[in-house]
Amino acid sequence: NPVYNVSGAPVMTSTRSYKLNDVRNAIQQAGVSLGWQMKDVRPGLIIGTLYVRYHMAKVEIPYDRHTYSILYRDSDHLNYDGVNIHSNYNSWIQNLSAAINARLNML
Repeated sequence: NPVYNVSGAPVMTSTRSYKLNDVRNAIQQAGVSLGWQMKDVRPGLIIGTLYVRYHMAKVEIPYDRHTYSILYRDSDHLNYDGVNIHSNYNSWIQNLSAAINARLNML
């Protein structure tokens, strides 16, 4: 399966008065709720790492007030060959994106 990236997904919220930090918190909380380790690199960039048994997946999550992305960064034991990856990886990313969207909707 080709690596699934989320690129420039819209930040959908129920309010217009939210701040960049609210987007950051939504992404952080979504990741943590699914077992990801979420590291603040700088405003606008979070690195997420997930360990499942002997698998490891690492993603970059750049974000601003209007969009966010989830981009492949690194992995272990997921058969990544530069294009394709284990199907578990893609489902983890889809779950993470859905959780982020759900948190953003609550803003």
